[in-house]
Amino acid sequence: MNAKSKYRSLWMLVLPLLLAFSIPGRAQDGKVLTLKDAIDLSIKNSKQLRLNQTKITSALNAVRDAKARQLPDANISGSYLRVNKPNIDMKSSGDSSGGGSSSFSDVNQVAYGLATISVPLFSGFKIQAAKESARYLAEAAKLDADLDREDVIQNTIAAYSNLYKATVAVNLVRENLKQQEQRTTDFSNMEKNGIMARNDLLKAQLQQSNIEVALTQAESDLKIARINMNIMLGLPEDTNMDLDTTFLAQAGGEEKAVTDWEQVAQQKRKDAASLQAHEKAAYAGIKSAKGDYYPSLALTGGYVAAYIPHVITVTNAVNVGVGLKYNLGSLWKTGSKVDDAKNELNAVKINEEMLNDQIHIQVNQAYENYVVSMKKISMYEKAIEQADENYRITRNKHTNALATTTDLLEADVAELQAKLNYTSARADAVVSYNKLLQSAGLLGENK
Repeated sequence: MNAKSKYRSLWMLVLPLLLAFSIPGRAQDGKVLTLKDAIDLSIKNSKQLRLNQTKITSALNAVRDAKARQLPDANISGSYLRVNKPNIDMKSSGDSSGGGSSSFSDVNQVAYGLATISVPLFSGFKIQAAKESARYLAEAAKLDADLDREDVIQNTIAAYSNLYKATVAVNLVRENLKQQEQRTTDFSNMEKNGIMARNDLLKAQLQQSNIEVALTQAESDLKIARINMNIMLGLPEDTNMDLDTTFLAQAGGEEKAVTDWEQVAQQKRKDAASLQAHEKAAYAGIKSAKGDYYPSLALTGGYVAAYIPHVITVTNAVNVGVGLKYNLGSLWKTGSKVDDAKNELNAVKINEEMLNDQIHIQVNQAYENYVVSMKKISMYEKAIEQADENYRITRNKHTNALATTTDLLEADVAELQAKLNYTSARADAVVSYNKLLQSAGLLGENK
């Protein structure tokens, strides 16, 4: 291994450590927030996931309602009535006197009670179809919630990455500003001693001002990134914790061809599974709509008790039988319901075709982004080496009056930019890899 390769290898080992130790921590407790901790907090405090849980609960309630339709219906009713003594004049064709009367018992109250029970035996398969539809829709609700959970995880990873990049950027710019302040001081002394032209000092001072502006912007970006992360995690906005830089190692995943990722996506994607559940529910909806063509059959039973003083007392009047009901209007009304159910099925199938196209595009895009991000890391590694070497040479030349101050300042900016690019590339690679996992439906499996 030549000296240049040794230098590069040593630098690649040292730089991540320098960047890691450059992240400021929380002075109060020094608590480290790992990426896993951040994901767990975001899942726990996500308002969207809590809302999804209410949808799942509603879907499960619908399943219980569908199952309850096959249970018996039981009704109990009773009345107690006070009545007056009516005037009754009964006429009879055989009454030659043209009038007649009849005497009745003195009835002033009536009481009765009814108890009925009905057990559905057959309802044109509607009850079974309703149970199937509700069950598949509940499954779809759970899958949709899992899909949103993956979005929460991916958003947390992106926010964690942004906070890391913003934190490192502030530290790198601050360090560069210190160097620039020292350079300006040195140039000022040289200018006072007549060794350096006034114009070169002004260039250094302008460079310092630009870095101060960059630091102000970097600190603002860090504040926004921290607020965004804390809101996502359900923490106070001013919470400041150390970040665990080991998350950067997640960028290197299993090497697969893009076609392999697509095959995994077809099997693992939650939105694809949700549409499959919706398709099964739509088939059950068609079966339910066709159920109106059939009669309904039920087993019935009842108990009657009545009491009319001085007239009648009824007890232990039990009846059992079978009831058959058929609505003739269903012969010409059910067709439109069946057509609507078939139309819903067709819409689901079209959505499935559209999703297949989206999966193909999303997987390919995520795969290419990941490949590019990994290549950027390699290129920026070389860029750092080149920028460091360029700055060293330019500084030596400037010391020996062989390079201008402008050349020196440009080399310094190039070195800072190379370090910022490398930091961003490593963090972006983690986001890109997890985005690839999400496009393949694998993100939530190990989180």
